[in-house]
Amino acid sequence: MSKFLEQINSPADVKRLSVPELKTLTEEIRQFILDSVSKTGGHLASNLGLVELTLALHCVFDFTKDKLLWDVGHQCYTHKIVTGRRDKFEHLRHPGGISGFPNPAESEHDQFAVGHAGTSIATAIGMALGEQLRARGRKGPTPQTVQDNSKIVAVIGDASIVNGTSFEALNNLGLIKRQLLIVLNDNSMAIDATVGAVAKYFSKVRLSHTYEGLRRTTRNILEHMPVIGKSVEETIERVKKGIRMALPASQMFESLNIPYFGPVDGHDIGALTQLFEALGELNHPAILHVYTRKGKGFRPADQGPTEFHSTGPFKINGETVESKSVPSRPSFTAAFGEHLTELAHQDEEIVAITSAMCDGTGLGDFREKFADRFYDVGIAESAAVDIAAGLAKDGLKPVVCIYSTFLQRSFDQIFQEVALQNLPVVFCIDRAGFVGTDGPTHHGLMDIGFLRMMPNMVLTAPANDVEMKLALEFALSENKPVVIRYPKEVVPGSEFARSACARPFKLGKSVTVKRARGAAAAIVSYGSILTEALKAAALLREQRIAVDVINSRFAAPVDGKIISMAKRGKAIVTVEDHAIACGFGSAVLELAAVEGCPAKAIRVLGAPRRFIGHNLRNAQLAEAGADAEGIAKTVTEILKA
Repeated sequence: MSKFLEQINSPADVKRLSVPELKTLTEEIRQFILDSVSKTGGHLASNLGLVELTLALHCVFDFTKDKLLWDVGHQCYTHKIVTGRRDKFEHLRHPGGISGFPNPAESEHDQFAVGHAGTSIATAIGMALGEQLRARGRKGPTPQTVQDNSKIVAVIGDASIVNGTSFEALNNLGLIKRQLLIVLNDNSMAIDATVGAVAKYFSKVRLSHTYEGLRRTTRNILEHMPVIGKSVEETIERVKKGIRMALPASQMFESLNIPYFGPVDGHDIGALTQLFEALGELNHPAILHVYTRKGKGFRPADQGPTEFHSTGPFKINGETVESKSVPSRPSFTAAFGEHLTELAHQDEEIVAITSAMCDGTGLGDFREKFADRFYDVGIAESAAVDIAAGLAKDGLKPVVCIYSTFLQRSFDQIFQEVALQNLPVVFCIDRAGFVGTDGPTHHGLMDIGFLRMMPNMVLTAPANDVEMKLALEFALSENKPVVIRYPKEVVPGSEFARSACARPFKLGKSVTVKRARGAAAAIVSYGSILTEALKAAALLREQRIAVDVINSRFAAPVDGKIISMAKRGKAIVTVEDHAIACGFGSAVLELAAVEGCPAKAIRVLGAPRRFIGHNLRNAQLAEAGADAEGIAKTVTEILKA
């Protein structure tokens, strides 16, 4: 074990270290994170970049009573290490281990379980308002004179601060009449490189500062920091006069009347500690702008932070990666990207849109070949959908590519600008269903539910790479909104029901993949989980139970043939990689009710109505009873009943 890290069991142990000792500790923590993530997988680059900043926060604040709000949350590994969870990193994001995100169930130092961007400033404002109201009730002062012993710190990245929710929160920061520190961690990266006007603005500011310039800015901030009680305006003016420049990076925030300090070096732990001590004493909100390097300390992650944003296990040889586990088959994401690019060669009206996840959604090749038809709008899913609506209204064929969990953020835009207008926007929903070790913040278990309730929306799901291309061809030919959902998984092997799945998609029509003589039951699957349905059929065959296997293809509209089978006395078991509530099985039950078919012969398998923790995806399917064994068990039970 390293020199200092083995002595760190709580933030109190961090506070006892000198600056030179803290610098040694940062190196030890980076090595610990690297060793841990190489074995378990996880978010690497972002955590390597935030070590000094996190330690400095814990040196100054006491987050058992002070409040630390993370934005997104995947960069919290150092925070977890120094708050008593180091020994649990052996099973990071695995059963029995800790989550890869903040989790109040793990520690009093965590405030929210958070995995989405743009939330920290708004929730910090809510907590600050709560402190103001409680202080008023205790002491009776006016809000302007409220002082509370607890401090509030929100850490947000340059990619997250451009999110609409962040700007809405900044617009309401004037409600706060007490301390609230916003730490803007600027590393020019989200999952991919940040984009847009604000990103270019930050980049311009970043390029204009040398390392010595950052040190000089830090010194001037500290030298000209006013005493407690000085006004916001006086604080800013004193710092400006000290630096003798207009602080161009501050102009955006000053236009919103938000005190701005920086930019400063996010890897100078001594300076950061002094800055946090000074800014923590202000009795009004303020922003500290820090520069960090995503992937710092590990050359492959430093040079390729996108590749090491979230990674599986890998082997390290010095400062190089010897090997990373490579799946034997392409993923659904790769199949989607390949087929969309192929179709775009044939149709110049196809346009791709994503939200800070170009590589994550498989659009890298599309971006390279069709740069004029590719748009990355940053972490702004709502804007992505509205832009797509405008493109569709103008006669183009927009394809919106967003992870399921993040598409939830654009519910209203899908309803108002796409479904209500009946515009032909194609939604390609990656990471649908269980996502394994990322856990409940990232599961895609709600998209069928909130999308199929909208009139005009067509919902489809390919079972393999063959169907992926067919689904895209179908979606791009329809004059209405179409959803294509698929998991974070490799596509099934070449032997997987290829001929049965090679038929073109027809609206609302399922495909019989396996027909068994004398079958008393049918397993009806939706999407990639067809693999589990076929495995279940094989297990049942060993028990001399014959079943049909139906690939439903559509959750809206549902094929009436499924209900016809139930009317003829065949037991139906639906299975999906989605929540039971409002999912594909629910759609089948609703149609059965309309058709006057008794529902007692229909069983629905999917995720239960609770949050499913981080685990391997296969284990999560088993927990939902939606793996082969669970499906086979349900079939035998319904036949006995």
